[in-house]
Amino acid sequence: MGLFNITHPAFFLLTGIPGLESSQFWLAGPLCVMYAVALGGNTVILQAVRAEPSLHQPMCYFLSMLSFSDVAMSVATLPTVLRTFCLNARTIDFDACLIQMFLIHSFSMMESGILLAMSFDRYVAICDPLRYATVLTNEVIAGMGLAVASRSFITLFPLPFLIQRLPICRSNVLSHSYCLHPDMMKLACADITINIVYGLFVLISTFGMDLLFIFLSYVLILHSVMAIASREERLKALNTCVSHILAVLAFYVPMIGVSMVHRFGKNVPRYIHVLLSNIYLFVPPVLNPLIYSAKTKEIRRAIVHMFHHIKM
Repeated sequence: MGLFNITHPAFFLLTGIPGLESSQFWLAGPLCVMYAVALGGNTVILQAVRAEPSLHQPMCYFLSMLSFSDVAMSVATLPTVLRTFCLNARTIDFDACLIQMFLIHSFSMMESGILLAMSFDRYVAICDPLRYATVLTNEVIAGMGLAVASRSFITLFPLPFLIQRLPICRSNVLSHSYCLHPDMMKLACADITINIVYGLFVLISTFGMDLLFIFLSYVLILHSVMAIASREERLKALNTCVSHILAVLAFYVPMIGVSMVHRFGKNVPRYIHVLLSNIYLFVPPVLNPLIYSAKTKEIRRAIVHMFHHIKM
């Protein structure tokens, strides 16, 4: 019995990849590797930034926030994904599903907000470098991190209650190996207009606005870079943005792909929908530490230095 005195199923059944149930066990290996890279890579970056004094600078603090968000996202999805693919244990309690849904959406929104904050960091560093240290102080960075976390919590706090108010009686089988708001609301045998409208509002007012401001920041950055006389200096300035641009693409391209397929791909097989959703959740946490460790010399040097000390 739920908060709104409406009957809900005691549990949901999670789904691996529709139509490929017999062979999805073989995906357990690659999934374990992806989780190991995501958790290990992001943990290494967090430890490197904590231990290396030369990395105590705004860009690296924002990178730490991004790594923390990726670790949290991986931890939120790991139990149900591995249970579904490795053990074929598909059940999840109703309340546990609500918690996982809230955590997945929250950490995803936090990642979007952190990417926006990182674009502001790049904007100040390139367009107003003399004021960089005075604009992005430790207090300002901490305030930005708190604002990103608070926005996620406040905006998404209503989601579990919007699900709890719905009688779920069509089925208790979800389309993924984790819980998402759109997936859960489709099982309701009642009007879900409020859920749809609120979900669209959240998508546009957070992810949509974040992407818009990231785009505008790079328009201003390009305008500033083009004013630099030296070609070498222009390339040097743009090179400092490459890691962030790749991280933005790794996050938003799968998200847009999932949205387009859900909106226009009515005839696309279900397993394509599921695969794209999995790419959206699993790929950014895997790619981000690889991108920043490969493209950022300071991070790479700090990681090598850290492992050298461990061996000694």
